[in-house]
Amino acid sequence: MADITRRFGWRHLRSAPTAHIRHHKRGRLAHDGRGLSFWYRSLSAALSEVPVDDRELAMAFHARTADFQDVTVQATVTYRISDPAEAADRIDFSVDPDNGKWRAAPLEQIATLLTETAQQHTLDVLARTPLAVALVDGVASVRERVVTGLEAEPRLPATGIEVVTVRVVAIRPEVEVERALRTPAREQIQQEADRATYERRAVAVERERAIAENELASQIELARREEQLVEQRGTNTRREAEEKAAADGVRSEAEAARTVRLARAEAEAARETGAARAEAQAAWLRVHGEVDPATLHALAATRLAENLPRIDSVVLTPDVLTGLLAKLGRPDGGADA
Repeated sequence: MADITRRFGWRHLRSAPTAHIRHHKRGRLAHDGRGLSFWYRSLSAALSEVPVDDRELAMAFHARTADFQDVTVQATVTYRISDPAEAADRIDFSVDPDNGKWRAAPLEQIATLLTETAQQHTLDVLARTPLAVALVDGVASVRERVVTGLEAEPRLPATGIEVVTVRVVAIRPEVEVERALRTPAREQIQQEADRATYERRAVAVERERAIAENELASQIELARREEQLVEQRGTNTRREAEEKAAADGVRSEAEAARTVRLARAEAEAARETGAARAEAQAAWLRVHGEVDPATLHALAATRLAENLPRIDSVVLTPDVLTGLLAKLGRPDGGADA
């Protein structure tokens, strides 16, 4: 929209570089071009503002395929006004000289023209195309047909409109139909997922079986080694017992031989000791036999005195003294004593 200001009954217009301004004064063209800036009187001026930049027009409409399925087509058409003078002559681009606003809706009129033309060619294509083909190849075929149809439309060049590009974004069926179409693919994907799951489980089971077999083999090997260990321990114990028995036999034989030798030595010593004692006794008896009786009595009294207990005191009674004195008074008693 142009920028319009007021000064002392005059109006000043300043437009953008992307807007083409046409100023008619009293029926004659006074200004014509882009990015203009000029003074004018509102009572004698007729202004038109035609945008010359690229415009994006998004459209969405319904169509029916060859198998009577309703689809929604989403497309975008890029256009521009290549001939502003022609467009201003065919479409109302006039603006209010006081505020610069369009008096009509020219861009909506252009949008209606482009949308209906594109829809017409889209319906023509999809009416001969089944739904499955339309969903797979319909975007390219619809785009080509719309481009061809817009280029062949006589109203567009006559109005000064040039189509730059056409983009078909999507062709979508109804929600129920789309869900039904997705079902086989989803089922196939689910089957593939289940197959992958089963294969993974089978691989896991096979690995578990291999692990179990390895564990069983390990246990069998361990049991065999334990059996060998028990046999070896029994062999070692038996050998140890045999060696111990042999050692005990040798030790017993040595002790028996030693005991025999000790007994022989003791018997020999006892025999020699008995012989020595016998010789000593015989010599003692022989000596006593050769000694007179008085000497023997003296020796006997000496040996008796040696073996008598200690006498601390002697008590002499009158009877003992009387007998002793009587013996002493006899002439033979003194000699015997």
